[in-house]
Amino acid sequence: MSNWAGDFMSTKVIGNINIALVFGLLQFASTFIIAWLYARHMNTHVDPLARSLTARYDAELRGDRGDS
Repeated sequence: MSNWAGDFMSTKVIGNINIALVFGLLQFASTFIIAWLYARHMNTHVDPLARSLTARYDAELRGDRGDS
């Protein structure tokens, strides 16, 4: 946005802090929030499925088919 909206990005918010700096800091915040949401989703939905598949695979390797 600095290329196309230079006047807007250089607008002072507080003291020497301008909108470009605020956007830059918000980018870090959004990155961490997205990573946290991704990790929470994986822990809740995908990891239990992976553990289940691993257990089934290990049982199959041991010859424990569970059909007795």
